[in-house]
Amino acid sequence: MGYKPVRGLLLKMSAPLMISMFVQSLYNIVDSIFVAHLNENALTAVSLAFPIQSLILAFAIGTAVGMSALLSRYLGAKELDKVNLVVHNGIFLAFVTYAIFLVFSFFAEPFIKSQTSDPQIIEYGTKYLTIVCRLSIMVTMQITMERLLQGTGKTKYIFYMQVTGALINVIMDPILIFGLLGAPRLGVAGAAIATVFGQTVGTIMGFYINHTKNHEISMNMKGFRPDGMMIKEIYRIGVPSIIMQAVGSAMTLGMNLILVSFSTTAVATFGAYFKIQSFVFMPIFGMNNGLVPIIAYNYGARKPDRMREGMRISVFYSVAFMSVGTLIFWTAPGVLMSMFNPSETMMSLGITALRIISICFPFAGYAIMRGSVFQAVGKSVYSMNISLIRQLGVLLPMAWILGRIGGVTAVWWAFPIAEIAGTGMSVMYTRKVKREIIDNLDTAEL
Repeated sequence: MGYKPVRGLLLKMSAPLMISMFVQSLYNIVDSIFVAHLNENALTAVSLAFPIQSLILAFAIGTAVGMSALLSRYLGAKELDKVNLVVHNGIFLAFVTYAIFLVFSFFAEPFIKSQTSDPQIIEYGTKYLTIVCRLSIMVTMQITMERLLQGTGKTKYIFYMQVTGALINVIMDPILIFGLLGAPRLGVAGAAIATVFGQTVGTIMGFYINHTKNHEISMNMKGFRPDGMMIKEIYRIGVPSIIMQAVGSAMTLGMNLILVSFSTTAVATFGAYFKIQSFVFMPIFGMNNGLVPIIAYNYGARKPDRMREGMRISVFYSVAFMSVGTLIFWTAPGVLMSMFNPSETMMSLGITALRIISICFPFAGYAIMRGSVFQAVGKSVYSMNISLIRQLGVLLPMAWILGRIGGVTAVWWAFPIAEIAGTGMSVMYTRKVKREIIDNLDTAEL
């Protein structure tokens, strides 16, 4: 990561991640597509449970981001004594994350009831969320295994893990939801179980690949004791990422509460949009994950020119890709919405929502790539600040105000407004990082 051409290195490390993250998005969208063919209430229930699913991912990914960034940095700086220490503490923290959501599973019904009084939606949502939380050890461990591979530059194996897990999910979804091939008809609960099946396969593969292929690390936990200083360092990097993604969960919950005041169909529409947009955003998050170890390694190795080149190339690719996403959402929104078996009302709402919200995709592409730089140099707090202002400080207040003024259609305009605000903050923080960190590496070389 310290000498190969940056463009080729970024593509080599990002391409498997982009493809696998694209396939990974099947976990969410396939569940919703099949569930939508039960009825609209089932799709609404899954949408109401989604904030907690996102919160699980927030804790798991944020912790793993801190672990992975430190792993890359220690390898780049040749501090080999700290490599396995960060690995073992990262695995330990994955179990801590699971324990938190195992406890939360007993509060699934009150959470769903806080958003709706419809008895069928409450029943569906409670079943789905309880299963997701009680078996969340599989997703926390899968993410940890993936980030161990990412931190050592072995991203191609992440592709194998995620593709296999996603395919298992796609196969099991219709079987368990509709009771095919002699299986019981489990409905919404079947969607949750199918997801866990896929995550279980991914986790098993991750353990095997890290044990046999990832020779830079050892997962032998014999004699392990949690290291308070290392955990603190992991969360110094990871907490801003956790908060940033948890803010996304809060935003989704807030939007659900705003939209349910109009209709449950509006909630289902927003849920469908969120799943569709993952096809556009997930590959960019894959590039983000591929860029972090490159920037972190070259930061540790004190190579600022390679850092700048990675920043420049990644933004170009990201904005170009997201612009294509905007074009697709504008030209074929009806085709995209038709996957969810929509009513006429839901189709009309969805077409409008997809076209308005997708205006902001290129801005998001820029901000996501800058966020990877902030993480790599230990300034994840900048990403956290941007996320807080964009989603809680701008998006939710604007959605509420616009909804009161112009109805449900006006709510969607809050997204482009918030994204433009977030992009402005990204530009400001990028200049600060260049001036205070990257340019100082040039000075140190002199």
